[in-house]
Amino acid sequence: MAQKLFDLSGKNALITGATQGLGRAMAVGLAEAGATVVINGRNSQAVASCEEELRGKGVACRGAVFDVTRGDDVEQGIARVEAEVGPIHALINNAGVQRREPLDSLGEADWQTVLDTNLTGVWRLSKAVAKGMIERRAGKIINIASLLSFAARPTAGAYAASKGGVAMLTKAMAVDWASHNIQVNAIAPGYFETAMTEALRSDPEIDAWVRLRTPAGRWGRPEELVGAAVFLASSASDFVTGQVLYVDGGWTANL
Repeated sequence: MAQKLFDLSGKNALITGATQGLGRAMAVGLAEAGATVVINGRNSQAVASCEEELRGKGVACRGAVFDVTRGDDVEQGIARVEAEVGPIHALINNAGVQRREPLDSLGEADWQTVLDTNLTGVWRLSKAVAKGMIERRAGKIINIASLLSFAARPTAGAYAASKGGVAMLTKAMAVDWASHNIQVNAIAPGYFETAMTEALRSDPEIDAWVRLRTPAGRWGRPEELVGAAVFLASSASDFVTGQVLYVDGGWTANL
């Protein structure tokens, strides 16, 4: 019985920004739990390469190329996925960008890029996918928040603003759509080993600070988000909505 709660067989899951890093790890994890995963990115070559590689490893997946910052592109992309793969039972809003710059010198174009990708893109995708979920009266939406949803770091103001918005948008969507049997939650990763954090990890001072500040004493590995993603995408979380789940090695518990 317990094992069936986490079984995603027969489910279709769309993961944005899934050609590398955390998105890719979660896509593989959901596939291993039985789901057919749809790999999204805006670079067609990266999507095709990822799809080919994962299929070679036995992962049931399809590629979907569209840009989360473009409304028409999203609408058309979701329509293609539903026509070619079937209904989207779970959505993971993982696509994100970072622009490191003090707020007093950050350009408006960079500010807008971060907000439009990390926050408005989450609303845009969720709105498009929720239409079918509302009709079927079932669905799971998982947003990727951050430690910077709740605390700031120098030169990461735009990112913090966007991820703080993601945490509250998660709660707002959960409240709006709970009556349609749609559960909306967020995962807030700590410091993980990804391409986005490569520059930080290569800085001895920052690397040492992260290891000291994290009770687990290390950076997270992308595959360590899989358990949380499978839980929130499965029937095991049918009465869980509007929550932010920290996967941070104890960071937020530590003074």
